[in-house]
Amino acid sequence: MCGIAGIIAQNPNYIQPVFLERMCEALAHRGPDGKGIWQNYGNNVGFAHRRLAIIDLSNAAAQPMHYLERYTIVFNGEIYNYIEIKDDLKKSGYSFKSDSDTEVIMAAYDFYGEKCVHYFDGMFAFAIWDEKEKKIFAARDRFGEKPFYYYSSNEFFAFASEMKALWAVGVPKENENRMLLNYLVLGNVQNPADKAQTFFKNIYSLLPAHYLQLSAINGDFSITQYWKLDKQNQKPDTNKNYIDNFMQLLLQSINRRLRSDVQVGSSLSGGLDSSSIVALVSRLLGDKKTSETFKTYSAIFPGFEKSEEAYIKLITDKYSLKNYTVTPTAEGLITDFEKICFYQEEPFPSSSMYAQYKVMELASANGTKVLLDGQGADETLAGYHKYLHWYLQELVSRNKFAEYTAAKKLFQENKMTLQWSFKNFLAAYLPAQAAIKLERREYGYLTGNNDLSKSLVKELRGREWDGIHKPVVTKLNDILYFNTIEFGLEELLRYADRSSMAHGVEIRLPFLNAQLVQFAFHCPTAYKINNGYTKWILRKAMDNLLPPELLWRTDKVGYEPPQKQWFENPAMVDYVHEAKKKLVSADLLKQEVLTKKYKPRHALEKNNFEWRYLCAAQMLK
Repeated sequence: MCGIAGIIAQNPNYIQPVFLERMCEALAHRGPDGKGIWQNYGNNVGFAHRRLAIIDLSNAAAQPMHYLERYTIVFNGEIYNYIEIKDDLKKSGYSFKSDSDTEVIMAAYDFYGEKCVHYFDGMFAFAIWDEKEKKIFAARDRFGEKPFYYYSSNEFFAFASEMKALWAVGVPKENENRMLLNYLVLGNVQNPADKAQTFFKNIYSLLPAHYLQLSAINGDFSITQYWKLDKQNQKPDTNKNYIDNFMQLLLQSINRRLRSDVQVGSSLSGGLDSSSIVALVSRLLGDKKTSETFKTYSAIFPGFEKSEEAYIKLITDKYSLKNYTVTPTAEGLITDFEKICFYQEEPFPSSSMYAQYKVMELASANGTKVLLDGQGADETLAGYHKYLHWYLQELVSRNKFAEYTAAKKLFQENKMTLQWSFKNFLAAYLPAQAAIKLERREYGYLTGNNDLSKSLVKELRGREWDGIHKPVVTKLNDILYFNTIEFGLEELLRYADRSSMAHGVEIRLPFLNAQLVQFAFHCPTAYKINNGYTKWILRKAMDNLLPPELLWRTDKVGYEPPQKQWFENPAMVDYVHEAKKKLVSADLLKQEVLTKKYKPRHALEKNNFEWRYLCAAQMLK
C-alpha cells in the first residue's frame, strides 16, 4: 500500500526532479515509511513513490524498483498470491533479489505480458516502464480497491494515486459542474454512465479491471478491459455443496490476506460480515494466537439506537479479542472535516465515512498497519434490504407466486424494510420500461430542483440526461452486478482507501477475491436470499461459529452514526450555513437557500441536502 505517480513526455523539461518531488510530497500521507523518485536515461519518463512498508520491510523492496535492467515499476497495493506466482516463475528460470510482491509483478509481466493481470489475486494499481519498448503498462485491480487517476494532453501524460499529485505539477483544477449538479440533487458521487469521469475536468480514473498502454515513441494510447464478471446464475447442481465450497474460498481469501510482515487486525462493526472474518481468522490462527495478537477496532455511539456495541461485545467475548473503540462526535466532525475532504478529494454522501475514518485513526494509534474489513459482501451476496423487492420481482417474473407470497410474509415477520406496491408487479414484467421510468424520475429531480442557481442550470442546459442511467433488471443478479461492477461498490472502496491511507493503514477486503465473487454470482438465487434472510450462504457457512443473536439478526446498520443528532448541534448548524453561503457566492445555489428551513437528516436518508451542501462547498477553490 503506497502512493504512486509519474510523468511521460517527449519534452524533457516536463521530467524534472522538482516535479517528481512535488508529486511525492502531495502523496506523503500514503507512504510514511520512505520515498523515491527516478528518471530514465532518455528523460522521457519519471516515477515517484511513497512507501507504506507491509511485505519485505528491507530496502530491497523500495520503489521505484528495477528488474532485468529493462523494467521499472511503481506499485500501490498487494498481490496476495505472490508466493504461488513466484514459485511458478522460478520454475521458468526467473530469480529474485527481494521477498516483495512488487518484484513478482515485473517478472510476471516479462513472462506473461499483458495477461499477467489475470494471475493476480490482489488489490493493485501499478505502472511499469519498459525501457526496451519505450512504453508504459499500467493496470488497476478488478473491483477498484486501489485508485489510478490520469491526465493526458499534447504536452505530457501524468498519473497518480490521488489527484492532488497531478495538481502539484500544474494540471488544472477545474470543477466539472455536471458532476457537481448530480451530486447536489441526486447524491451521486460517480457518473453511472461514464465511471472514468471525475469531479474535475480532464482528470480521469482508470476503470477497475482495465489496463492502459502508452508508447513514448509514437504516443499510441489504449485502454483494455481484461476481466469481466459473469453475472449469470448456473443451474442448481445437486452434487455440489455450495456452502462448503463458499467456505473454502472465503478461508483461502482470508488466509492470503493475513500475509504481512507487520501487525494485522480487523475493523469490527458488529455486523455479519466483519464478525465472520474475525471468526474465521480465529479458526485459521487458532483461538490462543488470535486473542493474544489480533486486535479489533470499532466505532460506537452510546445512547444511539443504532449503536452496535452489544453485537461487538458478543463476538469479542466469544473469541477473547482485544477490542479498541472510538466514539465520533459532531464537534470532532467539524474539527476533522476539512482534513477529510482533503484526503477524499471528491464528495461523499453522508457522515458514515467519518466513523470509518476514526476507526483507521484508532488502529494507527495502536500500532496496527493492516486491517481486514467486510466490505463487498453486501453487494455480492445481497445484504442490503433494498434487494428484497428485486428478489420478489424475480419470483413474480417467473410466475413463482407461491414462493413470492411466502417470501414476502417472512420478510415482514423478520421486520425487514420492504417497499412493495403494484408498481413492482409491473416492473417484474416490464423491466426495460421500469428502468426508463426510473431514469425519467431522476431527470425530474434534476429539472425540478429549486435550489440551483439560474446560471448553473443555464450552463448545463441540454446536458440534463448526462449521468442518468438505470439498469434493466430481470433477476436479482442484474442489480447485484450493477452495484458491484457498474455503480456503488467502487465509491465505497474510494472512501476506504482514502480513510486508511490518511493514517498510514492498509485495508484488505477478503470478500472481494475474484474467484469468490464469481462463485457467489454463479450460485442459485436461493443461496443469497432464502427463508426470509439475506446473505443466506454466508449465514449457513458461519453456523455454529457466530452467536445466534448476531448470525440471524435481520436489521442492517453498518457504520451509521447519529448524523441527524449531530446536525442539530448549534455549531454544526452554523457550519452548514457558512457552506451554503460559499455555494451561493460561487453562483451554484440561489440566495433563497440561506433562508429555507434547515432539515437535518439521518446518514442514509434520502434528500440529504444539508450534508451535500456542506461537502460540496469544500470542493470549491
